[in-house]
Amino acid sequence: MSQDISSGIRSLEICTYPVGSKIALPSVLSLQQHIAQFSAIQLSPMLLLAVDTCDSRGSVALLRDEHVLHQEIHNTSQDYSSWLLPAVDRVLKAGNVSLAELQACAVATGPGSFTGVRVGLATVKAWSEVYGLPIAPVSRLDALSTYSYGKTAYVAAFSDAHRGQIFGALYQQMNGLLDRIGDEVVTSPEAFLESSINTAQASRIEWISPDPKCFSEARLWPSRLAQGESIYVIPAVLAPAIGRSGYRLLTQGRLTDALRLDANYVRRSDAEVFWKGASSHVE
Repeated sequence: MSQDISSGIRSLEICTYPVGSKIALPSVLSLQQHIAQFSAIQLSPMLLLAVDTCDSRGSVALLRDEHVLHQEIHNTSQDYSSWLLPAVDRVLKAGNVSLAELQACAVATGPGSFTGVRVGLATVKAWSEVYGLPIAPVSRLDALSTYSYGKTAYVAAFSDAHRGQIFGALYQQMNGLLDRIGDEVVTSPEAFLESSINTAQASRIEWISPDPKCFSEARLWPSRLAQGESIYVIPAVLAPAIGRSGYRLLTQGRLTDALRLDANYVRRSDAEVFWKGASSHVE
């Protein structure tokens, strides 16, 4: 997979570096240098590429500040290792820009499928190293929460994790900002509902998701409907929201680099579950 990504990046744009008696490699900026460099360009319009490969409904988007210029949606059966780089190429050509002209990247770090998340992160890490781009790591659930109308004390964002489970997180409105309460979880819809209701107590909750059917059989959901609550159904194409969230993080100096960028899977991989299950039987 990494070989495909490397060759794909080279095909997007050819970079040349001066050579002498030794091979001259592009310098790798430290995180502090990224922050200093980025602070110097914040007053100018920012070209930002956003990537979301967390599930089969992935997408990429080109933004100027918080405004989406172009996007590509993964509406094919192609693996992300084959689809991502050509999709990025199409988005950049539509915007008449190159990777070298970007100021930053925003990437969904999870939660989601292991393979999808890894492809997105590996690709963005490569861009960061080659072009010196700072990275805004964005939780997919945090991006979902940004669709909130801001009229309730609590916001619950969730998406389908399959196997009868959801990825979910609960947020509280604090001075016009959303603060996540506790960790992101992967659990049953019933358990997420119960936990959120217990935390919010008598307060209303705004529910946000691209997958409302996940609550269709939850025992507690009819009682929330009776209180006038509903699910704010948002599009499953999240690269624009990832980009806008990433832009806000970047303007706050909350960025990272290729070395520190990490995935947030939430759920353990099948291999890990199998290995730990098998090892527990070994004396």
